[in-house]
Amino acid sequence: MRVLELKNISMHFAVARDHENGRHRVFDGLNLVVSHGEKVGLIGRNGSGKSTLLRIMAGIYPPDVGSVWRHPEMSIALLSLGLGFKNDLTGRENVFLAAMLQGLSRRSARNTLNKIGEFTELGDYYDEPVKSYSSGMRARLGFATGLLLDTDILLLDEILAVGDHAFRQKASEALREKVLTDRTVIMVHHDDVAIRDTCTRAIWLNGRGVERDGDVDGVLSAYAENR
Repeated sequence: MRVLELKNISMHFAVARDHENGRHRVFDGLNLVVSHGEKVGLIGRNGSGKSTLLRIMAGIYPPDVGSVWRHPEMSIALLSLGLGFKNDLTGRENVFLAAMLQGLSRRSARNTLNKIGEFTELGDYYDEPVKSYSSGMRARLGFATGLLLDTDILLLDEILAVGDHAFRQKASEALREKVLTDRTVIMVHHDDVAIRDTCTRAIWLNGRGVERDGDVDGVLSAYAENR
């Protein structure tokens, strides 16, 4: 069953006027289908559109051309450093707000607060404004919120690449447990080992669209030969 479908996606960003008439093209006619339960790794050089594609999937960036279809009964969350948090609210308040936006009742949302707080290991900072957090602390809060709220489609933008070693290991183990479920995961990560450990499909982006799409080992090998 498909949960995401992108048709004929084209995307441009405004840049310096001396660059292609002030427009930078990221995608030009990209087509992509993701099925329920797939674990997909996005790879490619810096600027190839990996983070942009996640934001298009999440509905944050509307494409200039084309359409994005998401299964109406599937919840989706993008985990990216600094994205989606209200800086003046505490970590606990941000988690409560995220839970409510995911459709939980107020009682169920409150019941998730301690579990997520314990996973983050933020201690007293859990009740401090997010604007006081380091990037690693934001990553902990974002990862725990998205993972433990049981979002159907989870988009991860390098969220496992920050924080101390102990938390990265803890987060990776927690994600592997979720991978055993039927949750759909689409992740950006520059570590080939993380892609191999988590994903069953890899998509290589080249800055215009999809260069190669298929099994993880095959796509990673082809990408390594062209770096």
